Amino acid sequence: MKKRFVISSGMTILLFIIFLTGALFLIASFEPTPDEEISEEPVRRIAPHEIPEAFIPVYQDAEEAYGVPWRLLAAVHRVETIFSTMDPLISPAGAEGHLQFMPCTWTGWSHPTCGELGLGEITDDEKTDPSAISRYGGYGVDATDNGVADPFDLHDAIFSAANYLAIAGAAEGRLEEAVFDYNRADWYVSEVLHFYSIYNQGYNIIDLEEEGIDTQHTP
Repeated sequence: MKKRFVISSGMTILLFIIFLTGALFLIASFEPTPDEEISEEPVRRIAPHEIPEAFIPVYQDAEEAYGVPWRLLAAVHRVETIFSTMDPLISPAGAEGHLQFMPCTWTGWSHPTCGELGLGEITDDEKTDPSAISRYGGYGVDATDNGVADPFDLHDAIFSAANYLAIAGAAEGRLEEAVFDYNRADWYVSEVLHFYSIYNQGYNIIDLEEEGIDTQHTP
C-alpha cells in the first residue's frame, strides 16, 4: 500500500511564513541604495525662450557702448556658457570666462608667447592689465573701470564680446559674419542666430536664484 503524504494545517502555516519571509527579503534586496535613488525633482533647465533678468541691463549697456544688438549678446552668452551656468567657466580648449575668450584673443595675439592655439603663457596679472591688452591689441575691456579687465567678471566679459563683435561687423548689421569670426564654425553661427531669432520674437525673463539654477556669477 502506498503511503499518502498529508500536509497538516500547522505545516501549511509554517510553509506560508517561510515563503512570506523569503518574498520580503527579495523585495528589500532590490530597494535602491541612497546613491542609486532617483531625485524626485528634475534639474531646472533654462528654456530656449528664457533670458536671466539680471543679465539684461548689462547686455543693454554693452549695446549702447558698441552698437551690437543686446539680444545677440544674450544669444552668444547662451551658446557659450548657457548664461554662465557652465562649471567651470573654462573649456577643454582653454577658452575662459563667461563669454569664452582664448587668452591670446583677450590679451592680444601680439603677445610674445601666443601661438597657433591661442593659449599663450600669460600671467593673470598681465592678462587682466588694460595697458597690456592695449599694447598687445587684445579685445579685453575693463567695463567697470576698476583697473582690471577680467574674463571672469561678467561686465568685462559681455563688454569684451560686444567689442569683438562690433569690430567684426555686428555694429553695421553684419551679424552672421561677426558671429562666424567669433567662433569659426558653421554650427556655432546657426546656434547663435537661432537663439537671436527666438529672442527677437519674444522672451521670458527668469530669476536664476529663484528658479534654483546655479550660476557662476550674479551681477
